[in-house]
Amino acid sequence: MKSSKKVLTYFLILLMAFFIVGCSSNSSKEEEVVGETTTVGPEDGAKLEMWLFVDLHQQFYTEMLNKWNEEHPDKQIQINFTVYPYADMHTKLTLAIQSGEGIPDMSDIEIGQFPNFLDGEVPWLPVNSYVEPYKADLVSSRLDAYAKDGNYYGVPTHVGAMVMYYNKEILEQYGIDYTQIKTWDDFTAAGEKLKEASNGEVFMTSVDTGGADWLTLAMSQYGESWVEDPENANVQLKSIENMLTMQQGWLESGIAEVTPGGQIDTEEGYATVANGEVAAFPKASWYMSRFTDYMPEMSGKIALAPIPVFEEGQARSNGVGGTGTVIYKESENAELAAEFMAWAKLSEEGGEKIWDILGFDPVNTKVWSNDVITHNPDNKFVQYFVNNPFDVFLEIQDEVNLIKTVPITTTINEAFNLTTLNEVLENGADVKEALAAAQEEVDFEQE
Repeated sequence: MKSSKKVLTYFLILLMAFFIVGCSSNSSKEEEVVGETTTVGPEDGAKLEMWLFVDLHQQFYTEMLNKWNEEHPDKQIQINFTVYPYADMHTKLTLAIQSGEGIPDMSDIEIGQFPNFLDGEVPWLPVNSYVEPYKADLVSSRLDAYAKDGNYYGVPTHVGAMVMYYNKEILEQYGIDYTQIKTWDDFTAAGEKLKEASNGEVFMTSVDTGGADWLTLAMSQYGESWVEDPENANVQLKSIENMLTMQQGWLESGIAEVTPGGQIDTEEGYATVANGEVAAFPKASWYMSRFTDYMPEMSGKIALAPIPVFEEGQARSNGVGGTGTVIYKESENAELAAEFMAWAKLSEEGGEKIWDILGFDPVNTKVWSNDVITHNPDNKFVQYFVNNPFDVFLEIQDEVNLIKTVPITTTINEAFNLTTLNEVLENGADVKEALAAAQEEVDFEQE
């Protein structure tokens, strides 16, 4: 019963996502399913098929493949890349695994979807031995995100460390020094000062009804997880209750607003930030590219900093988002594919390109302390932000916890994003009662 319900729920979610993507596009369904294909590498190289769901990732892989072929004349590789829309790719990969036909040699899988591809007999090659040469320099929690029963099945792309983004220009205008904000009490006090000094024209922050980043951050700080026991998920945690209670207080006192669009990583969210409506918010390191891509006018105004904590000594970050690359274990060239992918994404050389091309914090922390790379004056992120991002990453590198995702995580996120967060933050519902209702929904799905 439990297994059938999980499978049904998963396919319904994928079907809904597929429908939404299809409805929002002007292209035909056939064009979406076909995807965009590009072949890179010599004709006499080992042939590999790879599926992706982000165009920019192909640019990174292409550069690393060309470099690999230059440096390994005896191990030439040709990769046929196909980029699909997010929902299409994950649905197509699921169906390929079910049928046992058309499975690509390699595929990117989004971290939230990854647990669904580890259910039952795992079709992927364990990459432990290929990761080993780089492991001492890697952020281990990123490897753990793609692990099962002691084996690593996905090669991570980035850390996705959560940081606080402060509008230094606004805060300085109203006499607030963001570098002195260490705890959430400090943050709340700064918000009260900002409200009074700006006559309520600027909010200290905005709180999300359409995303769980604030909640995973709270869990990280308290060392909790709502899926500590995957078969008995618990959302009635001290960390969640404290975060939502604090956010309710911010809304009631007028130092925060509910994020337009539900979360800050939307067009409405970008406008909120660009208009100077909020002075600070927490988001993953990959949000830096949102600034450079969608808010170029904010250059020179935004600073990064560790996130405030409830109590001194708590972890100030956690890893958010991510993409793990899998290698099909029955692929004719599986070992070569694994060797290439581990080198491309986990080596110091690969980490440099992950930063330069994608703007991500690489999993290999050797890159973090290489000033030639991280302080390159020609890098657009170095140019954009008030302070150097890697100065902050180095400060928190031992505090980036993992909030693991498992199949029931999808249900939990749906419960919070569709109901709980709206009830608490929009309607002012009692936090404990709202969490109890969410627990009932999660328990039902686990029966």
